[in-house]
Amino acid sequence: MAVTKEQYPEFMKMAAIVHLPTGKVLAKGHNQRVQLNSNIRHGEMDALENLGRVNEGVFRECAMFTTLSPCIMFPLVVLAENENFVGGEDLLRSKGVEVVNLQNPEITKMMSDWIAGPVGQKVWNEDIGEVTA
Repeated sequence: MAVTKEQYPEFMKMAAIVHLPTGKVLAKGHNQRVQLNSNIRHGEMDALENLGRVNEGVFRECAMFTTLSPCIMFPLVVLAENENFVGGEDLLRSKGVEVVNLQNPEITKMMSDWIAGPVGQKVWNEDIGEVTA
């Protein structure tokens, strides 16, 4: 499946669960680790939490759109960029998940600028498991 940033630009600063047959956005989320003092409320988890329970089989017809590398949950994952962080794309592919990287320069810069910012570095390192000097 070919997906371009022009098709779904509004999803790339958050996570969104999209029902592929209809194109309907079922839920949106964003990283709330700091806001909720949570270790798991990354954008994907927040979108899943916001979605609530769904009928069985619905996820087989959905895709997760996310800013960075996500967890294994859907048959298709679209990420805006992976220059700032490479996560589990190879693992996803090895499990049969289609991974589309839009290599969006605006998001790459947005993330890079945030990571370099006064709060971003510490929070980013918490996200990726690095230690702040």
